[in-house]
Amino acid sequence: MTRVLAIDPGSVRVGLAISDPLGITANPLEVVPIEDAVDRVAEIVEESDVDEIIMGLPVGLHGEVGDSVIGARRLADEVTAQTGIEVVLRDERFTTRVAERSMLGAGLRRRSRRERVDKVAAAVLLRDYLDSR
Repeated sequence: MTRVLAIDPGSVRVGLAISDPLGITANPLEVVPIEDAVDRVAEIVEESDVDEIIMGLPVGLHGEVGDSVIGARRLADEVTAQTGIEVVLRDERFTTRVAERSMLGAGLRRRSRRERVDKVAAAVLLRDYLDSR
């Protein structure tokens, strides 16, 4: 079996999450600086037998396309070129909000939430993707 890797792109940091080999669970993995994201994703693909990559596409509330969407598409192209795996783009409008609420409900302090929100948002995106299959 192989894994699915999820990427939650941001302008400064990128959150990563990975599935278990059976594609049942979505696990927050790490947060990396945007400038290291492509290389780190390539390492994870090699180390963890990833054969599918999904990435959140940060469209606006009403579907508008801004700079963040353009940056996400550029990142997706770079990841595809580096790994040879076509990146599937998915709407991620509310993943960060859902992640923040779940961490707030778990009682995490503001600093802990800020450090983890990107990888938890990637796990929310991945969970949604796995559920839709």
